[in-house]
Amino acid sequence: MPLNLLIIVGAILIGSWFFFQFIPIGLWITAIFSGVQVNLVDLVFMRFRKVPPGLIVKSLILATKAGILDVTSQKLETHFLAHGNLVNVIKALIVADKANLDMNYQQAAAIDLAGRDVLHAVQVSVTPYIIIVPSITAVSMDGIQVIADARVTVRTNIKQLVGGAGEETIKARVGQGIISKIGTTQYYLEVLEKPEEISKEVLANGLDSGTAFEILSIDIADINIGRNIGAKLQIDQAMADLNIANAKAEERRAMAVALEQEMLAKVQEARAKVIQAETEIPAGLAVAFRSGRFFKG
Repeated sequence: MPLNLLIIVGAILIGSWFFFQFIPIGLWITAIFSGVQVNLVDLVFMRFRKVPPGLIVKSLILATKAGILDVTSQKLETHFLAHGNLVNVIKALIVADKANLDMNYQQAAAIDLAGRDVLHAVQVSVTPYIIIVPSITAVSMDGIQVIADARVTVRTNIKQLVGGAGEETIKARVGQGIISKIGTTQYYLEVLEKPEEISKEVLANGLDSGTAFEILSIDIADINIGRNIGAKLQIDQAMADLNIANAKAEERRAMAVALEQEMLAKVQEARAKVIQAETEIPAGLAVAFRSGRFFKG
């Protein structure tokens, strides 16, 4: 075979490889037979925009087969370039459509770009999810410590998912509500006898306001009795009073000892004066004898 012919064949093969590499004919044909209207030129330019045509076409096929009509290749490209998860968005839309949930592509894309798992959110909206609240310790009015474990059943609130508070807020609000309810209960036995009263009152407070969830139920899973805080406070108060009394008694004892020391000092001073006076008597007598005044009287 002449050299020129080999060069021509090689050039044709290389050109064909580049042609099929940058012009996805097979992908375009697959889209056409799947009922997806996509322009071949758009598929070519996707490569220059660093957008994978295969992912866009696959997503369009999934959406079309599921009957989701508000999805276009331009929207998918924009979402991909914004670093969104196209597969999650499309799957979430399919689940929402089958479950008769009111969610469109714009909402799903916004939820995904907000950093939330949109597919998981839709699944939780379909199948309620249980949030386990850590053990909550509260004290009833009679001073008894009550420890409660709660389970909160929620489902996703699609409309409030963007900007709505998460699980930690639900846990904090439920914990606060339980503490408040137990704290206003006269006797701890009332809590043990009717734990459902706690659930009803806490649930009625609208704790899911401004969150990404809708609370379906609040269940008290377990209640335990802790320490008698009232008795402990009384003991602590009694010990404080005792310490104060001991301090005052010690102060009075110290004052008595000081007074006793002061009196002893005065007695010793008086004794010293008496002794000094006694030592002066012989000298006086001697002076009297010498002067002869002792016999004149």
